[in-house]
Amino acid sequence: MKIGYVYIMSNVKRTVFYIGVTSDLEERVAQHKANEGCTFTKKYKLYFLVYFERIFDIEGAIKREKQLKRWHRKWKLNLIRSINPDMKDLILSGLPADPETSSR
Repeated sequence: MKIGYVYIMSNVKRTVFYIGVTSDLEERVAQHKANEGCTFTKKYKLYFLVYFERIFDIEGAIKREKQLKRWHRKWKLNLIRSINPDMKDLILSGLPADPETSSR
């Protein structure tokens, strides 16, 4: 079983959000920061990791991603601020070695 991550990237002003899923969070964020891969993140300069969840399996992560993409903007902001009130770039502070894993 492969662990998955659901993550949210944002721009410098924190006005645009991108929700994605990956099995390697550090590598995927590095790709976004290097303008590789996703056209949407390139267009809106979404280089800042403001939220992520670690999920037990990749299928669960995909389900969670789809769920979050249907949420209203306010709900997404509340979710982000629940773990990152200042909306800092989480990759700069280093990802936790063993963050809590969700079973969603």
